[in-house]
Amino acid sequence: MRLLILGTGGMANQHAARFKAIEGVSVVGGVDVVPERLAAFCTEHGIANHFLSLEDALAWGEFDAVANVTPDNIHHPTTLQAIAAGKHVFCEKPLATDAVKAMEMTEAIERAGKVGMVNFTYRNSPALQKGRQMVLAGEIGAVRHVEASHLQSWLVGRHWGDWKSESKWLWRLSKKHGSNGALGDIGIHIVDFASYGSGLDVAHVFARLKTFDKAPGHKIGEYDLDANDSFTMNVDFTNGAIGTIQATRTAAGQMDQLRLRVYGETGSVEMIYDTGKSTLRACLGEDVHTASWRDVPFDPVETNYQRFVQAVRAGKTQEPSFRRAANIQKVLDKALASDLSHKDEALT
Repeated sequence: MRLLILGTGGMANQHAARFKAIEGVSVVGGVDVVPERLAAFCTEHGIANHFLSLEDALAWGEFDAVANVTPDNIHHPTTLQAIAAGKHVFCEKPLATDAVKAMEMTEAIERAGKVGMVNFTYRNSPALQKGRQMVLAGEIGAVRHVEASHLQSWLVGRHWGDWKSESKWLWRLSKKHGSNGALGDIGIHIVDFASYGSGLDVAHVFARLKTFDKAPGHKIGEYDLDANDSFTMNVDFTNGAIGTIQATRTAAGQMDQLRLRVYGETGSVEMIYDTGKSTLRACLGEDVHTASWRDVPFDPVETNYQRFVQAVRAGKTQEPSFRRAANIQKVLDKALASDLSHKDEALT
């Protein structure tokens, strides 16, 4: 498989390294509108062909698939261009900035018969995959209650850099730069994590979003700091279970933690991804009567990158698909609507 990487910012390095490590995959080109960044990226990863526009890369055309690692608001137009040119697409999340655009992309790639997958990176957690298997196998009985959180702290700590002076963080705080804030950036991860891990779909959302005062005039340079920093959701699931889903960038002491607890009629399971480390615990059987939790072993799982390559070779999309990402985006859209209306919003 010959791969073109579109967008050469920070996350693109992960794409280049992961795809190059897969046997039979060649990263044959890079695209970016910033010449210096493009040149440095291609030099670092040994990529021969450089393009300053997607149009130039498509005119060349000597590749099979595109890894779209552009900013969120660029995913929609560039992905549609790639699909029109007959390319498979592996897109960073979110698929688009709203569900209408995400569904347009989904329908376009399905009509084209091409593989379209989205990089929900935390699907790579073996604890999540094993925990989901346990839930679907009925090991905790029917799901009654779900609690999920995605906690980061880069607004209060400098472990990933200084957000006040680095554009790769500032754009994530600015609506006009294409950000939907914590909801769009990490909310999409924890909603997928909660829904996938519990095996349930969200039916109703009641949400609150919060943007904190972070600089004089809520502005740093060209960046208006108006995107949300934290959110909470109360949700109903389609099976009648209820739950809470929350995320923030202000959780000091938590670098990057996703935690999901799924409580069923006969037991519970907890899935944790914490800055690269996965943990799985369960309270089952007689342990329910003593409220005892035990670690559950799990095996390594294939990554999204590996699944995408397999899907292209087989000509059949695997999960997480464009359609899955579009459905998760509907939940985020309803959360935004709920915050404005102060009402419960139903997914239709």
